[in-house]
Amino acid sequence: MTKSDTATYLSSPLGTVELRGSEAGLSAVSFLNEPVAATAPAAVPDCLREAHRQVRAYFGRELHTFDLRYDVARGTDFQRQVWAALLGVGYGRTASYLDLARQLGNPGAVRAVGAANRQNPLGLVWPCHRIIGANGTLTGYAGGLWRKKWLLAFEQPVAQAELF
Repeated sequence: MTKSDTATYLSSPLGTVELRGSEAGLSAVSFLNEPVAATAPAAVPDCLREAHRQVRAYFGRELHTFDLRYDVARGTDFQRQVWAALLGVGYGRTASYLDLARQLGNPGAVRAVGAANRQNPLGLVWPCHRIIGANGTLTGYAGGLWRKKWLLAFEQPVAQAELF
């Protein structure tokens, strides 16, 4: 966290969500394993107000795609390519690590895609929970597999409704 970074916290069905950022944009989204008091809406720093609103709207089933300004200085070129590819996996959909590796033109990079996902600083917002094993299994999620399972189930009714 830099001097200009600030944090806010909100309650979710999956525990406390921590949002970090500055005037430059959102820099981190994390699920905390220990409870932290949620920030009162009036006390949310201006630079995080929109991210706070959008995460609440996501959990309220009012938002399917995040539209925020980001400030993520870390990550290799490859990690940044993987994180950008995550944005192409829509709400209620999944893709495999192999799918992403192929999309990036390197089908042999499945493990590297997984490693990049583990380093995703904006989990939930950059939806790495939507990435699954090639055989459909749930593998890896920095927030815990139980959260990944919950998020995929949470998004599923919308995807099913779109089929009809």
